[in-house]
Parts: sequence; structure tokens; C-alpha cells
Amino acid sequence: MVTVTYIQPDGAEKTVDVTAGHSVMEGAMKNDVQGFIAECGGACSCATCHGYIDDKWLAIVGKAEDDEADMLEFAEDAQPNSRLACQIEVHEGLEGMIVRIAKEQA
Repeated sequence: MVTVTYIQPDGAEKTVDVTAGHSVMEGAMKNDVQGFIAECGGACSCATCHGYIDDKWLAIVGKAEDDEADMLEFAEDAQPNSRLACQIEVHEGLEGMIVRIAKEQA
């Protein structure tokens, strides 16, 4: 298990254990973290799991590419550290990662 902290737009935090191999979005859904709509269920086709990755972790997970980058063009208030949570696979190197959930989901 990998510990991930999700921060709501209002600043409320929820730290949960996510199974390695699952996506950041799946970790939120399975642990009742509110904020992600996740309409497409992780197919990278809706941008409703838009979040911001803290700089420390962005270097590890990398920036969005290809289909994900295209989807983020439709996301409300996309930033350089925006990612779709469905596209980030959790692994041991992400222990302690912080994800800020975007206020508006596409």
C-alpha cells in the first residue's frame, strides 16, 4: 500500500492507502475521497478526475502526454502541474504523494 493525500479545493485533506498498481483516481474512489467525478471510469476520455500534482511529485509522475494532454485542454483551470488522476499509476516511489483536486471537473 502507498499513502496518498488528497486535498479538496476547500483545503480539507484525506490521507488514504492506495494499492500499488491502481490509479490515483481508483485510490480516491475506493476510499470515498470526494471531488473526482470520474465519468469515464479511467479511460482518459472525460477529464473529470483533474487534479494538481505537487511539484515534488510531478518530477516523478511526469507531465501529461498524448491523449491525456489533449483531454486537459478541455479541463477548467488547467495548470502546468495538471494531470488526470486516472493516468497516474500508484507505485512505491509515490509514497506520501499529494494530489490537489481541481475545483471544477470538466
